[in-house]
Parts: sequence; C-alpha cells; structure tokens
Amino acid sequence: MFRARAPVRSMATLARQKLSIGLIPADGIGKEVIPAARTAIEAVGSDIPKTEFIDLEAGWETFLRVGNALPDRTVEILKNDCNCALFGSVSSPSRKVAGYSSPIVALRKVLDLYANVRPVLSVSPNPDTPPAVDLIVVRENTECLYVKQEELKITENGKEARATRLITELASRRIGKMAFDLALARPREHLTVIHKSNVLSVTDGLFRETVRSVAELDAKYKDVTIAEQLVDSAVYRLFREPQIYDVMVAPNLYGDILSDAAAALVGSLGVVPSVNAGDSFVMGEPVHGSAPDIEGKNIANPVASIRSAALMLRHMDYIKAADRIDAAVDSVVREKQYLTPDLGGSAKTSEVVDAIVKRI
Repeated sequence: MFRARAPVRSMATLARQKLSIGLIPADGIGKEVIPAARTAIEAVGSDIPKTEFIDLEAGWETFLRVGNALPDRTVEILKNDCNCALFGSVSSPSRKVAGYSSPIVALRKVLDLYANVRPVLSVSPNPDTPPAVDLIVVRENTECLYVKQEELKITENGKEARATRLITELASRRIGKMAFDLALARPREHLTVIHKSNVLSVTDGLFRETVRSVAELDAKYKDVTIAEQLVDSAVYRLFREPQIYDVMVAPNLYGDILSDAAAALVGSLGVVPSVNAGDSFVMGEPVHGSAPDIEGKNIANPVASIRSAALMLRHMDYIKAADRIDAAVDSVVREKQYLTPDLGGSAKTSEVVDAIVKRI
C-alpha cells in the first residue's frame, strides 16, 4: 500500500498504559468531525492502549461565551493530563475583535508545536497503483507573519498598516530537521525548500540558508536530494506537475497557502489531514475550516479528521492502528458509495463514519 509517511520522530516514549487524548472540537463542523475521529480511534481497540478522551473548550464560540478563546483550563489539562490531542476548526472573525486571538495559533505556541505536517495523498482506483499525488508540506508553525505583531497609524498620507515578520535560525533549523527526517524516510528522499529570497533576502534568505545547513551539518542526510523553489512558481508547478514534489518545507504563511492549494489536487480540503508536532506533544487537526454554511447539516466530510487521528497515532508509533484507519478510509473513498457532497456524493457524515468504522 502506498502511504504518505508521517513524521519519523517516534514519540513512543510518551505512550502510557492509558492513552489520554484531548478533544477540542471548537467551532462549526469541528463539533461533527472530531466525534467522528474519536469513533475511528475507538474502533481500533487493542491496537492502542486503553484510551480516555477529555473534552476541552476553545474557539470563537467559547470567546463569545466566556471572553477567552483559549481558556486556561484547556491549556493546563493538555499540558498535565494529555499526551496528544485532536483539534477541530475555528471561526475566527476577519475583522479585529478586542481581546480575541486565534486559539489554534496560540496552542501551537504554548505547546511548542513547531511543525505542521500536512500529507497530501490521492487515492488510486487500484490499491496497487501509485497515487498521482503523494507529497508532504512541512510548515513552520510558530513564527513568520503569524506572530501577529501589527500596528496601524495615521500619517499625512492616510492610514498606514505594518506587520512584523519573524524568521529565526532556531525555528528554521528545527523545522528543517523535521523535513529532512521525513524525506529520509520516504523512497524518493527528496526535499524542496520553498522561499522568496529573491525579494525577501534577509528573512527568507535566513530560512533558506538555515534549512540547507541542516544537511551540511549531519552526514545522515547526505542521500537526500535538495531542491529549491520560489513560492509563486511552486504554486504554479504544484498544479501543473505535482509529481515533482516529495517533501516541501516552508515558512508558516507559505506552508499554509501551499497545503490548501495542494488539497485541490485530491478533491477537497475535507480529505487533507495534519498534525501539529513538537518534541513532546502532537495534536491532529483537519486542514479544513469551520464551514459554518454546512454546520449541523450532517454533510461535513469526516475524512480529514479521521486521517488526522491516524496521523497522530502514527506519530506516536501506533503504526498498526494508523494503518487500519488509513486502509479503511482508502477503501471507502475508492468504492465511491459513501462520499459527502464536497467529493460529488450525497452521503451523510454519519454514513461515511459508519462505513469507515465497519472496515476498520
């Protein structure tokens, strides 16, 4: 079976006799797809330790209710009582709201989840045929423009807005190491560094140079082929010839855009998973948004959240459980009987979940 590989840094040392998973549905369809992921995890039974699920709050709706999008209790329980988590989706407003900031961005920072790993994998009609798209976007998760340092002032020419973009050697080196480890574990052993250093020579220049230096400083990466691509041409080539890419590593904003664009190659954002990973914690997260237009209609695609659960388990070295979940999803997608509207079908969320669980 062809499978986009998850991070190769084993987190088996984190596994306990009881696996404690924090569940943070947050907003919109997150409240439908995270329970679907839980159901899939429960279906693997003895292939993982005895599991407890802890329901936690975060998101825009939580902010409206309690005045804080990421309550202290949620952070404390994740740090002290959980060794992994699943996050749903956030309905962050597009305008500035006093006191509000994105809880997923905050969680990535407070838990030091410095890598967002997003495999994009198509399902071939024949299980023995290589997928047309099989790549991984490795997105730096803690800095770039997502430090959210903005200012607005009035000048003689009217309003002037500025944003600070932060790129550090530390963050670039560790995301580079994560990307090289991933590339080393895949058959092609190929890594593409995404940047725009022809314009942003200082910030993107630092990112580019630091990532490349990872291989120069560690001989174990000597067989990894390193390529580079400017971010704008990378998007173009992603649509024209996705097969040239294997592992792509990028600063935060570029990685966000590239992985969403890549989702179009496999049919929908509703099938693309991710994990937010650090050295001591991992949190699965479907790539899609909160989709308020379909909330509560039982038509949200649960595949991305279920694959995110598998990716989370794989990262923690529960390979057999992850393989069972992924194989079940592949089977359902391949058969095409139970597809949600985003994939051209008419199945309900609950029907897709039932079909996947039956195959698990």
